[in-house]
Amino acid sequence: MIGQQRSYGRRVLLAAIRQNSPIARIDLSQQTGISRATVTTVTAELIRAGLVEEVAAQGTEMARGRPRVDLKIRGAAHLVAGIKIANSSLSLVLMDFEGNQLAEHNHVLSKTTLGTDALVGELAKALGDMLSPLGKTVSDLSGAGIGIAGIVDVQQGLVHWSPSLSDRNINLRSAIETALGVPAFVDNDANLVAMAEKRFGLGREATDFIVVTIESGVGMGIVINNEIYRGTRGCGAEFGHTKVHLDGALCRCGQRGCLEAYVADYALLREASVTSSREALAQGTTDEQKIEALLQRAHDGDPVASNIVLRAGRMFAMGLANIVNIFDPQLIVLAGERMQSNHLYAEEVIAGIKNSIVQVDQPPPEVVIHRWGDLMWAKGAAAYALEGVEEAAVAALRAGEA
Repeated sequence: MIGQQRSYGRRVLLAAIRQNSPIARIDLSQQTGISRATVTTVTAELIRAGLVEEVAAQGTEMARGRPRVDLKIRGAAHLVAGIKIANSSLSLVLMDFEGNQLAEHNHVLSKTTLGTDALVGELAKALGDMLSPLGKTVSDLSGAGIGIAGIVDVQQGLVHWSPSLSDRNINLRSAIETALGVPAFVDNDANLVAMAEKRFGLGREATDFIVVTIESGVGMGIVINNEIYRGTRGCGAEFGHTKVHLDGALCRCGQRGCLEAYVADYALLREASVTSSREALAQGTTDEQKIEALLQRAHDGDPVASNIVLRAGRMFAMGLANIVNIFDPQLIVLAGERMQSNHLYAEEVIAGIKNSIVQVDQPPPEVVIHRWGDLMWAKGAAAYALEGVEEAAVAALRAGEA
């Protein structure tokens, strides 16, 4: 029992120091409700373990002129990497234990869909390319967080399906750990966007919020009471694969009628290719160029392009309204590359959400746009790795007591 209390105290105090760094011991006691004596004992252990360090407090003095000492996370304790597996590239970031960004890197993938061994090989190469200029190698990492689109069982490390993998039901975590020799933390990329929003972005002041991501696909991350919600099988929050049309359009997951099959980039391009009987609505050599061309045609008033985009907006508004009716969150954050355009958050889309939710004598949840690139997704992956490395460090302290 005492050991469990000590372990709990370490977790709570380490989290409080990370959240409020730098912070004095007396303030830690007040914030956490843990006695001053226990705070002193536990923080001494964290200092000996190299996880926390003392720093001089600025502009304050204790009785008799002694300078007050604060505590902060020791950045040099660990290095972690965060990796976002995107449609055609890898975005990577390197962070120290304190969460300071030390490096970033972008790696172009050889193909949009790869076998497990090929994808892991490209991950290893990209990590090496990021670390090499700093005189570091993969063995210097304490962990790597990886965000991938698809259905992920976090507890088992399984990726049941992903548009980035040609294989199904793969233990991606095990494959990465075998190749890299360091702990890997794999999660759905939208969950890691929610984690990034909680730690670095618009969700810092909200205890309950939802992030919806729109890129080549549609994802969702849910935060309830400051925790990521993943479902009992680790594959909850699959917003893009909720059904909006019975026996409708084919989704890349293999099912029909998914929201993603009407809203995602590939869905818009497919609709444009079968609808237009004259010159191509979506001209270009890459999918990105084709999407931009299609959206521009809609903006310029082309009736066919406009109908495609308007239908996507209506479907998206219906999906978001369902989210509000089910979860009633404080905040909805629309994030991702497609937020650079406005077809999914135009005024009529937002109005469609408000008109389709349960009406009560309270304002609806705030819907905000966060236009960010893949680097912020990678930061969310790094934050996930930090969480895992921190948990392992506390567990190691407890094991040392046995």
